[in-house]
Amino acid sequence: MVLRLISFVLCPFAQRVVITLKEKGVDFSLEHIDLAAPPDWFAQLSPLGKVPLLEVDETLLFESSVIIDYLDQVHAPKMQPEDPLERAQHKAWIEYGSGLLLDQASVLHAKDETDYQKKLEAFQQSLSRLSDPVAERLFGQTERFLLIDVAYAPLFMRIALMAEWRPEWRELVPPLLQPWQRRLLDRPSVAQSVVGDFALRYREFFLAKGSWVMGQIKA
Repeated sequence: MVLRLISFVLCPFAQRVVITLKEKGVDFSLEHIDLAAPPDWFAQLSPLGKVPLLEVDETLLFESSVIIDYLDQVHAPKMQPEDPLERAQHKAWIEYGSGLLLDQASVLHAKDETDYQKKLEAFQQSLSRLSDPVAERLFGQTERFLLIDVAYAPLFMRIALMAEWRPEWRELVPPLLQPWQRRLLDRPSVAQSVVGDFALRYREFFLAKGSWVMGQIKA
């Protein structure tokens, strides 16, 4: 089985796939493209015009939740609950996490302080919804590393990065979620899932998009 992952260097959804592959010790090749000027062949491959794409031999998969679910079915160790209902709950919260990633990016795309504060407040409220399932031990309080951990690691990484630059992001994660965040960020597969100059690229990307908050950060 030959695996080729097509990604954008800052894509959190592709990062999910990288983490999963590293956790399972599976060999793969990684190709980054520029989504602002994608190569001609990419339009032929991607039905949605998005990354990640995973080529499995000559078969193509898209959508990160589908890809990591497939990888979990064919490569050990298993990273989902055995109970079907609990597994379905995890999948639902993974989709919720996808929405949070989009919300977090939307905060950074805000063009002025008023819009930024409004979006940040809404994002914090949405993030706080995770406290109940974590308190109920549905996820986030086990040493076993699961797909739901994979799904949320890119989000917590981006929050931690923003917290290095902006004090309001340091209070964003509810106390109940903070141990989970620390465990995920300490995971080698998570730390190794981005390029070495990720922080610089991240700031420059949003600056180029007219981000108000990135413009307030001293280089």
